[in-house]
Amino acid sequence: MPKTLPGHHDPSKRDYKGEYEQYGGSSDQKKRRAGRNRARRKAVKEGKAHKGDGKDVHHKDGNPLNNGGGNTQVMSAAKNRSKSAGDNLKGKKIAGLRKSLKEKK
Repeated sequence: MPKTLPGHHDPSKRDYKGEYEQYGGSSDQKKRRAGRNRARRKAVKEGKAHKGDGKDVHHKDGNPLNNGGGNTQVMSAAKNRSKSAGDNLKGKKIAGLRKSLKEKK
């Protein structure tokens, strides 16, 4: 078996079946995945996305079940996947810090 690089995991040791049973196979996760797939199909049908274009359909409110008007946006996969739930909080903390620094001057 080939060596793995430092800091990388050996994929042969990953329990994909167990992961699916624990997370991917739950009824809630299946519904969320179906919602994401539905949003992608809609974007392709409207011509906003194309197969293999490297784009993701972003849900602005973070709820993949809400595909209503104005909640979805097509963006690069890299940009969409770099977002996290903590990004908004982080931005608020930085804005608060800037405000407090201005007040001190």
